[in-house]
Amino acid sequence: MIGEAPGGGRPEVRIDRSDVGRRVSVRRVSEVVAGRPVYRDVIGVLASWDDACQVTVIPRAGEPVSFPAELMIAAKTVPLFPARRAPLPETDPTALQRVATRAWPARDQARLGDWLLRASAGFTSRANSCQALGDPGLPVPEALAAVGEWYAERGLPALVEVTFPGTDPAVAAALDPERLTPAKVLTAPLAPLVRAGSGHERVRLSRTASESWFERYHRVGGGPEAEAAARELLHGGPSVWFATVPAPGGGAPLAIGRCVVDGPWVHFGALETAPEARRQGLATAMTAVLAARAAEEGATGAYLQVEEDNTAALALYGRLGFTTSHTYHYARLPQR
Repeated sequence: MIGEAPGGGRPEVRIDRSDVGRRVSVRRVSEVVAGRPVYRDVIGVLASWDDACQVTVIPRAGEPVSFPAELMIAAKTVPLFPARRAPLPETDPTALQRVATRAWPARDQARLGDWLLRASAGFTSRANSCQALGDPGLPVPEALAAVGEWYAERGLPALVEVTFPGTDPAVAAALDPERLTPAKVLTAPLAPLVRAGSGHERVRLSRTASESWFERYHRVGGGPEAEAAARELLHGGPSVWFATVPAPGGGAPLAIGRCVVDGPWVHFGALETAPEARRQGLATAMTAVLAARAAEEGATGAYLQVEEDNTAALALYGRLGFTTSHTYHYARLPQR
C-alpha cells in the first residue's frame, strides 16, 4: 500500500512546506513492480512543495527529482553536508579573476585578444569594465583606444579593471592614476566555513532570488534596463544559489546571500543583513549553509571580493579564515 512504510510501520514524514530551502533526506515510492513498491532515496535541498503537492529535491549532482508528496514514506531535515578538509585549489590572481568573471557574468561580452570587455547597462563596475589580463593583441595605446570606442558605443564610461599582480604595468601606467573602488580578493579553505557559527536552520536556499530577496538587496537601481540586467546577471553562473533568512512577520528578509559554485571554487557575494538584525551571526550562518552546499557539489575553496574600506566585512571574513590573495581596482582611460 502506497504511503505505508516497509514492515507495516507508520510513515515518518517529518517535513512540510515550511522546510522548503532546507537540506532533507526523503524516501519515496519510485515505482510499483509486480504489485510491490520500489523505494528510492534522495538527499538534497527541498526546492519546492507546490499547491498540487508536487515536491522537488535538488540532489548534490544530476537533475532535480520531483514526485507527489503522497509518495513519501519517510522524510526529515538533515545536517549540513560534512565537508572534508582540503587545501585551497591551486591558482594565481589572473586565473582567479577569470573564474570570478564567470560568477558575475556580464550581459554583453567581447574579447580583445586576452582582454575581456563587459557591459551590463551600468550595473556594477565589475560587469561594466574591461578586464585587462594577458595580451590584447595590440599595442597598449591602440588597445585602450579600442576599449574606449566599445564603451562609447554602449553609452557607458570606459573603465579598466587593474589587477595586482596580473595586469601589465604598462597598461596601469597608461591609465588615470586615480584608483576607483579598490578591493581585496580573499580566499579560504571551504571546510572550516561549514562548521562556523550556529542558527543554520534559519537559512533557506533556492535556485532563484525571490522578490523579497530583492527587497533586501541594495545594489539594484538605475532604471528598468539596469534592474533587468542585474536580475539576469545575478541568476547567471555555473551553479547559482541564493540564501535567505526570512523575517518572522514576512517582508524583506533579515539577511540574504548568493554563491556560485564553479568546479573547485565557490564565490560568495551579495551578503547583506538588515540593520536591526546585525550582530546575531546571520552572515556567518548563511556563509556556512552556502559553503556546505558548495562542498556537496565538489568545491574545496572559497573566494570573495571586499572593498578596502569595508572594515566590518574584512573583520568578519578574517575571523572566518579568509586571507588576501590579491587586489584590484578600476581606472579610467587617460583624458585626451
